[in-house]
Amino acid sequence: MGNILVDLKKAVLEGDDDLAAELAEKSLTEGLDPYKIMNEGIIPGIQEAGELWKQNEYFHTDIILCAEAFRLAMENIEPKLSAGERGSSGKIVIGTVAGDMHNLGKTMVNATLRGGGFEVIDLGEDVSKEVFIKTVKEEKPDILGLGCYMTTTMLEMKEIVKHLENEGLRNNVKVLIGGVPCTQEFADEIKADAWGKDAFDAVEKAKEVMG
Repeated sequence: MGNILVDLKKAVLEGDDDLAAELAEKSLTEGLDPYKIMNEGIIPGIQEAGELWKQNEYFHTDIILCAEAFRLAMENIEPKLSAGERGSSGKIVIGTVAGDMHNLGKTMVNATLRGGGFEVIDLGEDVSKEVFIKTVKEEKPDILGLGCYMTTTMLEMKEIVKHLENEGLRNNVKVLIGGVPCTQEFADEIKADAWGKDAFDAVEKAKEVMG
């Protein structure tokens, strides 16, 4: 039984989603604590994948597979985690802005944020500014994560930041942006708090803005 978490970590690291889900479920059946499964099996797998990404040993396709394995393994144990102990790093509401249907990047960001201890509320793709504002009011997240993958949808981010200001919400939430066309210059221009270059950088930046 001692090796099941080692095998689980390996399954996540190698992007074997079926095996990762199966081992996560088996770990629960064998009576292992869900936090132990997450912290010693699932999260180390995605973290090591991140290190390999930084070292240019893993590529985009590798990370997508790892993120999917992470997601499926977490799906099995998330219902067993008590709500009070989740999201120790903070709460983040995330979504792809209106007009943008891309979700691969966001799937990866969600996985790495959860791996970094954040509670993630994913609003999905093509999310209107009204939905972002309404959710910020209701959920009171620490961070609002905005993703866009086309230059044509970038300006939507600027509109959302403006709306946060108009609604008097801007001082209560940090804004983190990401996606292929985004840059630090654009983040500065729209007065976002941080820009995540990729999924792993997004976690670093999220932790930085949380202080």
